[in-house]
Amino acid sequence: MSDFVARNRLWARLNTAVSRHSDHLSTPLVVVDLDAFDANAADLARRAGDTPIRVASKSLRVPALIQRALTLPGFRGVLAFTLREALVLHELGVSDDIVVGYPSLDRGALADLVASPSAAAAITLMVDDLAHLDVVDSVRTSRAVQIRVALDVDAGLRLGNQHVGPKRSPLYDPAAVGALGRAVAAREGFRLVGVMTYEGQVAGVPDDVPRQRARSMVVRRLKQASVTQLAVRRREIAEALAKIAELEFFNAGGSGSIESTVADPAVTEVAAGSGLLVPGLFDHYQSFTPRPAAFFGLRVSRKPTPTLATVHGGGLIASGPVGDDRAPVPWAPPGLHLIGLEGAGEVQTPLTGHPAAMLSIGDLVWFRHAKSGELFEHVNTAHLVRGEEIVEAVATYRGLGHAF
Repeated sequence: MSDFVARNRLWARLNTAVSRHSDHLSTPLVVVDLDAFDANAADLARRAGDTPIRVASKSLRVPALIQRALTLPGFRGVLAFTLREALVLHELGVSDDIVVGYPSLDRGALADLVASPSAAAAITLMVDDLAHLDVVDSVRTSRAVQIRVALDVDAGLRLGNQHVGPKRSPLYDPAAVGALGRAVAAREGFRLVGVMTYEGQVAGVPDDVPRQRARSMVVRRLKQASVTQLAVRRREIAEALAKIAELEFFNAGGSGSIESTVADPAVTEVAAGSGLLVPGLFDHYQSFTPRPAAFFGLRVSRKPTPTLATVHGGGLIASGPVGDDRAPVPWAPPGLHLIGLEGAGEVQTPLTGHPAAMLSIGDLVWFRHAKSGELFEHVNTAHLVRGEEIVEAVATYRGLGHAF
């Protein structure tokens, strides 16, 4: 089936699902196609082989979707992005194995963690500096509750003085990692249980972009150089930490790097989240075929000319470096485009392209967000669709009343 036909069928299917459910659903109307979600999960598990996948909650932000992923073969545990989020997920019973992917300075959340033996047994904090331990100690009067700790190690590519990759941890060489590991192990009230090396320059950068053949080739070469360099460093880091503690996990990778990540003998688990929903930025990877699963619908509110259709709202811009690739993508019906002078606006988004002439006021246009979990920060409810039916309406983090 051609992409054009598939997107037209999607448009008809989602419109039918909405019309069968209710004509009173407000926009932006966010839907998740469960057939695509489950197919993406199966593909991620296939790519990971026997290596378990930790669900990156940042890319979902809907407890029901996180729980759904955890029931599917190949998935185990959650990689959260804040401690408060981890505490809520634990309280909701979503998972009893949650690693917080970033250091926490939320003293209120830390106080709740040290006051709860059950939460402390389920949640692992990420650190890359002794100062992060100091903050934990500042909120407790007793060290009776042991806090689980993992080390976040920079996994960027070093080429001379150049650093390619996310600017995360100050830890890089095995000696520095070992020094912090020994300090954690020696400190009362803490237990070293894991390590994370997220190679964002491999996992999060498209490498097969249409009309960017030369750039894509450079990206692929940088990825291969990074994978080669990382294999050596991960082995050395694992050897250094093995002398200090018996680690429970060595986490790495992401949706775009699963094959190369699980091929590394040091890695015991891989993280993935965006690959379940496949936002716009994840369309052009050599490693997998995208199946978009998350969409938001906006209604046509105006027809400025017979060949233009203007929808209400639409300015759901993704984080990261400012550029066209951070804008939402008009997806169904196919052939619609943003207008350069207005783009995706806060209150209106004019669309051009041949389908604009056939759209009428009140019709739905379906968009894809450029990034994954950020879409759900704009709505309280996500509607889960199977076939031509909305089978369930579930709360997003925002709908639960939590801002993480």
